[in-house]
Formats: sequence, C-alpha cells, structure tokens
Amino acid sequence: MFKVPTLVSLFLLVAPKAVFSSPCVAFDADFNLLAFGLDGKDWSAGQQDSWTSGSATDITTSGRPPFDGDNTTCYLAQFFNAIYFMNADKANPSDVHIYDAGAKAWSTQKVTTGNFDPSSFNTILDHDTNVFYALSHNELYFLNMGELKTANSTALEWQDVEKSPYPDSYDPVMALAQNHIHFLDVPGLPAGTADIFVIHFSFFQPQSQTYTAADGSTFPATHGQTASFFQAEGVQQEFAFIPDDGSMTYVINVENNSTHTLAGPTTKDPNAQYAASITALVQLDSTGAVSFIPYKQGDDATNAQAAWAKVAAIASAAPAGSTSSATGTSSGSKTSGNATGSGSGVAAGTRQTGAANPTSTDGSTNGAMTNGASLGALAGALLALVAALQ
Repeated sequence: MFKVPTLVSLFLLVAPKAVFSSPCVAFDADFNLLAFGLDGKDWSAGQQDSWTSGSATDITTSGRPPFDGDNTTCYLAQFFNAIYFMNADKANPSDVHIYDAGAKAWSTQKVTTGNFDPSSFNTILDHDTNVFYALSHNELYFLNMGELKTANSTALEWQDVEKSPYPDSYDPVMALAQNHIHFLDVPGLPAGTADIFVIHFSFFQPQSQTYTAADGSTFPATHGQTASFFQAEGVQQEFAFIPDDGSMTYVINVENNSTHTLAGPTTKDPNAQYAASITALVQLDSTGAVSFIPYKQGDDATNAQAAWAKVAAIASAAPAGSTSSATGTSSGSKTSGNATGSGSGVAAGTRQTGAANPTSTDGSTNGAMTNGASLGALAGALLALVAALQ
C-alpha cells in the first residue's frame, strides 16, 4: 500500500548534510599561502602577487587529518619547510600532524600528554629551537619537535616547565618575537605593556616591557589575537596584535620597543585566525573567507595607506560558507594554539566557546545565512508536495 511520505522523511532524503570543518591557514618556507580544510580540501594560493586573481591550486593528498577538531591551528617550522597541526583530528586531539611542504606529504606524530590538557591550551612555536611552549591550566609546558618534517615512531612528550605567575583567570594572549614569548593583556598591566618569557634561559623576565607609538598611543589592554611577521633570515622581530573587536591592527617591534598601526580587518571576527609572512598579514574568518593586508617593515607611510583585500584565488576555489566551521574561536583562549609562533593557524590561541557572528564592513553576509534561506525554501517546497499527495 502506498504511504504518503512525511515532511521529515522527504527532508532527510534531500537536505544536504552539514560538513563541519576546522580549517587553518599557514605559509610554507617560500611564503606560498596555504589553506587547509576549506571545502574539504587543501589549497595553495601561491605567493602574494598571485592572491588577487586566478584560482588556488588543489594540494589535497592522502594521509591528511580530517580537520574536524574543536579548533585546528597550524605552525610553520621555517628551517624545515614543515607545517605542524594541532587539534586537526577530534578523535586523536593529542596528535601532531606534519605536512612536509617540500615533499607535499603528510605524517602523524604521536604525543604523550602527561598532565598537559590538549583540550585547553595556548601555544607558540619557537623559531630557532623548534619547540612549542604552551600554557595549559596556567601551567607552562614545552614540546620539542626537533628537526621533524616527517613523524617518527617514538612518541614525543609534553614536558612540564613551571607554574606561570598569572592568576587562573588569565586568558592568555601569546606572541613570539626574538625567541621571547610576549604575554599581552596580563591582569594588572597597563595598555601598551607585555610580560616576557625568555625561551633560551627558561625564565619569566621580572620586569614588564612597554611598547610606545611615535604619537604616544599604545595597544589596548584587551584580549586579542597575534601573528608574528617572518624575516628572510633570522628570528621574528615584530608581531601583529588584533584586538577581538578588530578596531585596529597593532604591530609591535621588539627591537626598538615600538608600536605601529595598520587598518583593522574588514571583517570584525573575534573567532578569526591570523598568519603572517614577511610582507603580509592574513585573516581566515569563521565563514572560511580569507583576506590580507600588505605590510612593509619600517615604512609607516606605506603601511598607513594599506587596505585589506580578499584573497580571490582562494575564494574562487573554495567560496566562503561552503564549509561549515566546527570551530568557535581564536586568540588566547581554550583548545588551541596561537599561530604566531612560526606559522599560522588560529591566532593567539583559541576559544572553544561559540562567539558572536563575524561582521563585515562591506555589508556582506556569511554562508550560514545563505544556507538558512535555502533550507527555508526547501521546507516550503516539501510542504507543498505533501499537501498535493494527500
């Protein structure tokens, strides 16, 4: 006997399944911009002069993680042209996945956590030592990656360094420059000031450091995200700090202890990720849209005129909203690391909690709104079909 299909049964047959992904962006050692986990694939947009036209190259290959973690982050080990991924596999959150950018090959490094909590941490990757330093529940840990560009059969181990000097309520904002970890938005510190952990001597510097701008302005004492600018040779000397409100981009130079400003990102997204090369700062927002602002170290006049633009090559290959992001956060919070170290990913740490939707000053909407409208139209059509069959 023929049965009239229910609305639910018809909807389940034709409704698209949501694809949840936690993508990230990073550079390889030649400063090709790479996007991982967008639209279920990995992409290369090439070097900066090719970002605003054409289409990114599909570099998806076997052995990659599923990019379904709570908040995936990725970091460039510049000396080895390898990119390390954390929280890229929800089933195995302690694994570090390694992409050998030269060989275009993946491997998975097993890691023993001990008391380190892979669901709640903030980390940077030191440039010269190739060691991760992380705060997890206010305890400082390190993970030595050695010279790995391919995983080995022996598990690595997170090592406990010491208790941090900060209260348990501190939501860390960490940035790397000159082999020092800079802690911003530390309770009690004024605007324009950071605490410093000296990596090579493994101690917290007793005095905080102030970074002033030529006009006397400073970066605010607020939570935000960071990304370190690379150099052609040597360690990073500058890092970008983007407050969660996206009002401005601050560039802190630790060589002369100064602060400079760039325009804030077009999309004001507290959950965005950031990555930096030598000459650009890149944003991956939580809809999957990738944008950048050019940067020239030491040239305030040029930087003052710089504007954010879409990375059209990635938008052409993987339009924003084509992948539903499982991540909810970015800088300085739970479940992830800060891409500022030697690479990218979510900027300074990440928060697992869902945050406000991003907004764009160009008036564009995100993919969630489009999906909602499409499903509403589908539901209406199904209701009409059921009525006709009854």
